[in-house]
Amino acid sequence: MSDTTPARLPNTARDGRLSYAVFQLARAHRSHAAAMLRALNLHPGQELLLMQLFDQDGQTQAELLERVGLDHSTVSKSLRRMQEAGLLTREPAPHDRRVMVVSLTAAGLALQEPITDMWRTLEQISVRDLTPDQVEMFTTCATAIEKSLRDNSGHTPSE
Repeated sequence: MSDTTPARLPNTARDGRLSYAVFQLARAHRSHAAAMLRALNLHPGQELLLMQLFDQDGQTQAELLERVGLDHSTVSKSLRRMQEAGLLTREPAPHDRRVMVVSLTAAGLALQEPITDMWRTLEQISVRDLTPDQVEMFTTCATAIEKSLRDNSGHTPSE
């Protein structure tokens, strides 16, 4: 087993131990994923857009925006970069020229297997010291926490 000693908890976060742990985990996970994505010449978040297109090519920009849960400017910037890199095309929809349809190019489609492998490797690294039951419990808890946060978005914290 590897060292499971958490980063020193600042006094200010003593009443938010779980939130601090989630922040530290997300930061470490994102950093490791970013390094793996750089090896594929991708920026973090671009793989999420590609994964959606692998499942259903030819989506509108609005559909992608909804499916990945990122803000409009982030998705637009990512799609522009990916188009410039030759991974996808964006063309007006035949039914409404204001709607942009996003489609994979051959180069974009060629990233499906490398991204699948990268995601599998990241998972293996992440759960290396966990049992299958712990992975299932963590996934269940993380989903519940995410739902709670989504359900409470826009609300101010209680005083």
